[in-house]
Amino acid sequence: MTNQSAVIELTKDLISRKSVTPLDEGCQELMANRLIAAGFNNESMVFEDTTNMWARRGTEHPVFCFAGHTDVVPAGPDSKWHTPAFEPTIKDGWLYGRGAADMKGSLAAMIVATERFVKDYPDHKGSIAYLITSDEEGPFINGTTRVIDTLEARNEKIDWCIVGEPSSTDKAGDIVKNGRRGSITGDLTIHGVQGHVAYPHLVKNPIHLATPALTELSTEHWDDGNQYFPPTSFQLSNVNSGTGATNVVPGELHAIFNLRYSTEINDDIIITRVTDILDKHQLDYELKWTFNGKPFITGEGKLLSAVVDSVKEANGVDCTPSTAGGTSDGRFIAPTGAQVVELGPTNATIHKVNESVNCQDLEDLVEMYYLIMKKLLTD
Repeated sequence: MTNQSAVIELTKDLISRKSVTPLDEGCQELMANRLIAAGFNNESMVFEDTTNMWARRGTEHPVFCFAGHTDVVPAGPDSKWHTPAFEPTIKDGWLYGRGAADMKGSLAAMIVATERFVKDYPDHKGSIAYLITSDEEGPFINGTTRVIDTLEARNEKIDWCIVGEPSSTDKAGDIVKNGRRGSITGDLTIHGVQGHVAYPHLVKNPIHLATPALTELSTEHWDDGNQYFPPTSFQLSNVNSGTGATNVVPGELHAIFNLRYSTEINDDIIITRVTDILDKHQLDYELKWTFNGKPFITGEGKLLSAVVDSVKEANGVDCTPSTAGGTSDGRFIAPTGAQVVELGPTNATIHKVNESVNCQDLEDLVEMYYLIMKKLLTD
């Protein structure tokens, strides 16, 4: 079996398993069996409704880890797809199916590259590991973060990590994520006094009260960013108020907002500045916070250098490091001290109907992952 048929066939096998988050549907068992055959020790970690896998070959440092997820978002009705979402189909050099790009194609490329690398370098230095979860697309409570907690408790550290998220824009490897912004969400309720619109002296309109504060928050200059990150961004994602009647002043306003923030500030600073603005406007409010992840950056070093060089060698693409986009499970791994880079296929169709991955990109990813291991784990 050629490398090409190996990565395509494994991707198809993974796509055909309807692993809608937090289900795994045997994906990890399929991967684990192939890794065990390549000399890995596999440890299944099940937390509540989530299946996780920690597999490792070797006992020494440095530890190079592939990280990713087997769960996918719901596909929606098959009638919206050109072909059934969980029946992988190749058309015009593209492989279609839910999870093709996010991120079963990457998982297949990791496995095939590892099998090839271990065969070529059975006595490689250090260790190769896999950290795989079925909870990345869901609430991310019982997935990677719980595995990292387990590893930290026994002082088992990752040195270098490749997360297989679809990082690329036009061709595999043209963009790699060498960091991510932090993310914090505020759930704000502003209390007023409900009453009839004809008697304004008897009401406190929370819409009127909230507007100046929300305007100030949305125009606040949080920081200037830095060489790795753009300035921190505040965005309102939801504002609700009113009873549905035209003659009733509502009793409260509910707003949800999110800040994607750089390493120039932290969540404590954000909380203080937000509450200071709300207090300045003398609002009666409740505010609940959800901490989605702290910012991290992997600067110049062995991992990023190996990634950039391997991409160029594999398909001739000049690789651009970036911190744009949303969060990933890298946010749970980086705080342990690991260098973390995300490298995967193009992301134009992720979470959409007719999700697809370019077949040649999968072949290129196999080569990239292989070369990265070769540069890091051989003398």
